[in-house]
Amino acid sequence: MSEPRKKQRLSHESRNAGSQTSSNTAGMFPDSQPEVAGADERFVEGSILRITMQNFLTYDDSVVYPGPNLNMIVGANGTGKSSIVCAICLGLAGKTSLLGRGDKVGLYVKRGCNNGFVEIELYKGGGHNVVIKREIHVENNQSQWTLNGRQCSQKTVEEEVKALRIQVSNLCQFLPQEKVGEFAKMSKIELLEATEKSVGPPEMYEYHCELKNFRNKERDLESVVKERASFLEKAKQRNERNKHDVKRYYEKKRHLDVIELLAKKKPWVEYETTRKELADVKKEREEVKMQLTALKEAQAPMLEKIQQIENQLKPSETQMKAKTAAIKEASLKCKQKQDQLDRKHKEIEDIKQSLKLKQMEAEDQKKRISNTKRAIEDLRVELAKVGDQSDVIPRINAVNAELRRIQEDRAKIQGENADLCRERDNLHADSRKLEKKLNDMNNMMNAKEDKLRGRHRDTHTALQWLRRNRQLFAGNVHEPIMLVINVRERSFAKYLENHISFHDLRAFVFQRRDDMERFMAEVRDRMNLKVNSISAPAESWSKQEPTQKIDSLRRFGFFSYLREMFDAPDDVMSYLCQQYKVHNVPVGNEKTKAMIKTVIEEPYLKVLYTSEERYTVKRSLYSNKISTSNNTLHPSQYLTITVDAEEKRMREEQAKACQNRLQAIDERMKTLQKDSAALDRRDNELLSEKKTLSELKGKKRQLEQKISTKQDSLRQMEQNIIDMTEIERETKEKIAAVNFQKVSIVAAFMAQMKLRAKLTMEKVHLALEMVGLTAEKTKLDSDCREGASELKSADQRCSHLDQRRIQLREQGKDLLKRAKSICGISADGMLTEDLRNAFSKLPDTLDEIDAMLNEERSRVECFTGLSESVVDEYNKREQEIKHLEKELEEKISALSAYRQNMSQAKERWLHPLKQLVEQINDKFSAFFRSMQCAGEVDLHFDNEEEYDKYGIRIRVKFHNSSTLHELTAHHQSGGERSVSTMLYLMALQELNRCPFRVVDEINQGMDPINERRVFDIVVSTACKETTSQYFFITPKLLQNLQYAEEMTVLCVHNGTHMLPPNQWDERNFIRRCLRKKARA
Repeated sequence: MSEPRKKQRLSHESRNAGSQTSSNTAGMFPDSQPEVAGADERFVEGSILRITMQNFLTYDDSVVYPGPNLNMIVGANGTGKSSIVCAICLGLAGKTSLLGRGDKVGLYVKRGCNNGFVEIELYKGGGHNVVIKREIHVENNQSQWTLNGRQCSQKTVEEEVKALRIQVSNLCQFLPQEKVGEFAKMSKIELLEATEKSVGPPEMYEYHCELKNFRNKERDLESVVKERASFLEKAKQRNERNKHDVKRYYEKKRHLDVIELLAKKKPWVEYETTRKELADVKKEREEVKMQLTALKEAQAPMLEKIQQIENQLKPSETQMKAKTAAIKEASLKCKQKQDQLDRKHKEIEDIKQSLKLKQMEAEDQKKRISNTKRAIEDLRVELAKVGDQSDVIPRINAVNAELRRIQEDRAKIQGENADLCRERDNLHADSRKLEKKLNDMNNMMNAKEDKLRGRHRDTHTALQWLRRNRQLFAGNVHEPIMLVINVRERSFAKYLENHISFHDLRAFVFQRRDDMERFMAEVRDRMNLKVNSISAPAESWSKQEPTQKIDSLRRFGFFSYLREMFDAPDDVMSYLCQQYKVHNVPVGNEKTKAMIKTVIEEPYLKVLYTSEERYTVKRSLYSNKISTSNNTLHPSQYLTITVDAEEKRMREEQAKACQNRLQAIDERMKTLQKDSAALDRRDNELLSEKKTLSELKGKKRQLEQKISTKQDSLRQMEQNIIDMTEIERETKEKIAAVNFQKVSIVAAFMAQMKLRAKLTMEKVHLALEMVGLTAEKTKLDSDCREGASELKSADQRCSHLDQRRIQLREQGKDLLKRAKSICGISADGMLTEDLRNAFSKLPDTLDEIDAMLNEERSRVECFTGLSESVVDEYNKREQEIKHLEKELEEKISALSAYRQNMSQAKERWLHPLKQLVEQINDKFSAFFRSMQCAGEVDLHFDNEEEYDKYGIRIRVKFHNSSTLHELTAHHQSGGERSVSTMLYLMALQELNRCPFRVVDEINQGMDPINERRVFDIVVSTACKETTSQYFFITPKLLQNLQYAEEMTVLCVHNGTHMLPPNQWDERNFIRRCLRKKARA
């Protein structure tokens, strides 16, 4: 390679590189000392003149001086090439997320140091370069900024960087290694915005944003106009509907006015009617008073005659009462004597009845004696027969012995049956518990399957097919890994989900490869399902021992390896150990995180977990130096639901055993029931036989006792025989004594009967005398009553009329007062002329007024749902309609003006954009043609007015047999995507308005032919004088590449014997190389 020209830059700061304590350094073939004056003229404003790094990632203290054109940074993996990219990003206020490494800025400080810094010098015309320094502190994860030697905020730095048109967040300008793959994933819209920011005029992206805002506001205005027009139309329709209601409201009001006048006139008519009625009542009352006086004078003589007759009747009534009392007393005495005679008759009947009973008792006694004698004879005959039977006691003893044996057998059966019942109840309880546990497990499995179906329906469909067709496979086939592994604690799930990709979590695991091929042929080829499958290792890894025992790591806070955190079938565990090394990945706690700097020094740790983070440790193949990256663990989504398959199988077997044992118990209990029934039958037979023998044994003794009892009873009856002769004599004497008493009672009864007859005759004579007087009095009372009725009627009529007169007078006063009050007239006022005229047009009678009121009210009731608010609403809406019409007109005018302004803004943006895209397409197509491929770039949109949907579409073709396809993250291979990305960036290079571009290891994955072609294009394009600064980072180079004088090659080395940068001498190095080559 030809030696680059020596260049002097006046604007860099004079700096002592300092001593280097590590084995890493960065150098470059061009002399790293200040160069000749005038070289800065080739730099574009904002280009990087110097990068200083101290305690930053792999660097202790190093200074890099890039060139103005293509800067190719070359070095083996792990030497620190990407560290320079990180320094550029972080030094220019870029976010850590842009680098795809650690998310905390403190992680970019060299391990073992408390702080570090990055200083970048940017070219600026007029000799006033911009120097930005960022000092990073590990302890608080904070940064301190200085701008041109003065402390400032990050925002100030961001504004300065933006003013120099530097965009480290734009993938079209800054493409770090971890983000290379994301370029192809950018949407057309994102690519357009990145291109506008990168190569378009400064105002282009602003115009685009302005147009998008204009379009959004236009939509808002269109929506407002549409809404206002719709609201206006609805308001007009509502008012048109309400117009008829308003007309009806006024018609209703006219009827209400008539009702009001009728209501005012009615009390005056009522008053006039009441006044006339009062005059009639007064006249009628005077006439009734005169009639009442005449009736009183005609009735006086009859009242005097009635009084005389009443005086004569009073002594007769007194005598009548005395006779009545005497007759009542005599009758009472007669009744008493009659009662005495009845009692004596009853007494004689009782004596006769007692005699009759004694006769019946004597007859019955004779019969009992006769029957007892016959019974004694029968018993003696039966006793004679029983004496001839044999002895039954031995047979009774034998029966008792057999009964005891049956009782013992029954007790054994009952005991065994009770034990079986208890065992059956316990088994039922155990079976219910097992069933509930299995149901819970099945529900948990179903929940996991639901999550699988929601995330990847094709895998779930394939799972259902597998369950229906397991018989088709010769070896073990395991369902998706996420369904068959069970974490031992819920908190462990997040480690597994962060360690095992979802691509494998949803994969089926096969013991045999031919089974896997058969399965994939069915579900992938025939059913067209997107599923994953895995063939388990031929030799099992499931029992593979870890590199270090976990006990040796406990001092760092590690408590387990991943493999010990979950259970899985042997084939699945074997695959996870082989592929993911779960037997060698330790998991720690907060103590591990606190000691992380010590932990990552352990040589055998490559991946480890703390309570919330994952750490990946990489070691350089050259220097054995360590680089780490960490990521925050995302929460678990699938594995928190755990079901132990072995426990489930064991519980299913236990449930089956319970059912078998219950069936055996039921059979045994049926057998015991049959045995018990047989014993019961035999027991009943023996008891019956025993009863018969016992009866036979005790019958003789019973017969002897009965004979003795009967004889005693016979003797007792013979001693107590009744003497009927004596009893009959005593009965005759008692009857004679009672008859003598009856004679005296009859004599007294006859005397009282005579007295009562005499008194009765005297009472009859008095009654006849009183009848004559009473008849005369009755006639006079009747005559007097007729006159009194007329008198009373006249008196009542007079009182009624008097009350009516008073009532009408008060009523008239109230009606007059009410009528004046309704009409609003004072107590001493009179009707106004207007009311008189209005009343004259209305009916004059109450009936006519009521009829007219009812008619008017009926008409008013026909106008339902109307109120004064209808009219108010109608008038109010009329005003709103006028206001809306005016507002709508203003909005339409504003929308028209807005569209006019938007059309002008569109012209300012779209025409330059199309020209820019055409330029990019020309360059891009030319690059592809030079590689015997095809490619084009165009402006893509579906609707010309939807400015937020505009995008840049890249289409490429790498084979003659294919057609142009849009560049995506899936259609092209990794190398094809890298070539397309690199050529697009080169197409932007000559148009670039940004001061520099960074591309990190984009040639990885390219085949040698494409890599050589791309390299030639990069060199030819980036080394033109019209282009800006370009950083191209690569770990390797092909042989015999074409280089340009304008290139700057930065070689990054590391190793145990590297010189500090201040001791590096390029000329001596070249001389030594030439001498060595000459000697060879």
